Amino acid sequence: MKFGWIDLRGVPTEQHDAVIEAALHVKIEGIVAEDEERLAALPPTVKRVLLPAAQQFPTADAPDGAGERPGHDIRLTRLESPDDLDRLRLTVAGTPHEPAAFIDVTDDPTLKLACAAAIELPYTVVQFKDPTKIPLEIVIAAADKTPGQLVCQADDLEEAGIILDVLEKGSEGVMFAPRDANEVFAFAELLRTQTPHLDLTTLTVRSIEHNGLGDRVCVDTGTHFAEDEGILVGSYAHGFVLCVSETHPLPYMPTRPFRVNAGALHSYTLGMDGRTNYLSELKAGSPILAVGADGRTRRVVVGRIKLESRPMLTIKAVSEDGTEVSLMVQDDWHVRVLGPGAAVLNVTELKAGDQLLGYVSTEKRHVGWPVKEYCVEK
Repeated sequence: MKFGWIDLRGVPTEQHDAVIEAALHVKIEGIVAEDEERLAALPPTVKRVLLPAAQQFPTADAPDGAGERPGHDIRLTRLESPDDLDRLRLTVAGTPHEPAAFIDVTDDPTLKLACAAAIELPYTVVQFKDPTKIPLEIVIAAADKTPGQLVCQADDLEEAGIILDVLEKGSEGVMFAPRDANEVFAFAELLRTQTPHLDLTTLTVRSIEHNGLGDRVCVDTGTHFAEDEGILVGSYAHGFVLCVSETHPLPYMPTRPFRVNAGALHSYTLGMDGRTNYLSELKAGSPILAVGADGRTRRVVVGRIKLESRPMLTIKAVSEDGTEVSLMVQDDWHVRVLGPGAAVLNVTELKAGDQLLGYVSTEKRHVGWPVKEYCVEK
């Protein structure tokens, strides 16, 4: 789970109380301010991060008041040169303070300073002058194997989302100044970037039926699928088959590792937050869930949907607990699904008794959302 810090320095004064209340409600990890008195009033459930307005190195003194809670949990020191990093290191040596830095990256020397700090310090906050994310990629790569936490400042929610996806992993934290409480809630939702691990099940094929002409959907994404990855697709909202991407070689056409030949346009695919979407609803920019044969998942984005009329066939299968699963796909040898052990299976060669990988949901659906209600699909 990524973490977020709310930066009060950029929040309108009249919105401070509402923003703090919202941040505490959604359990934002930290609140940043340059006013230590403002931070001291916050409860112990949130990290209080002090960022003085000017460069100010911590003193070697013990925290405020013996036995009392100090006015902050983390103190960020503004660093402008390698000498500053050395001075910070020496200043906090042998004291209760943890060294933490704020670096404004404006050129190559400050970029190198940010890399050095991210490698060494428990917390490094970076902001970038230019809109390119190349400097952030460099800092993330430099600090990849280190235990410290990298926090990147975002100017708005859109940039926060981009920061979280840089180099697929993003920075560990994002610092953001919301305009109001609504943006705090949106920020908290954005931080929920982890997708769930799914417990896939083994399905046993009962029958294969050739249906004649229908409309099938290819889902083209902006992502290169792994060889054991695809998307979960099914005719019923409670049961899905793992359709593999066109990552594997074919004799008559080049591989298309961004594509899943997914199924008929009425089919469901399992997406974010446990919600389903009809394949016919997807469009460029839609988020969907890529699923591996081991149950790992990740968010991917649709680049386009390609719908064409083709001969179709229906795979009917049953799960280990007796749940009926159905999938209608293009009736062609090059359309494939995954079996146990990530075995790649051509749909036209399937027969009764063959085993597939799938997923069974115990909840029914209403406009894609899981609900506990009576519903029959057949």
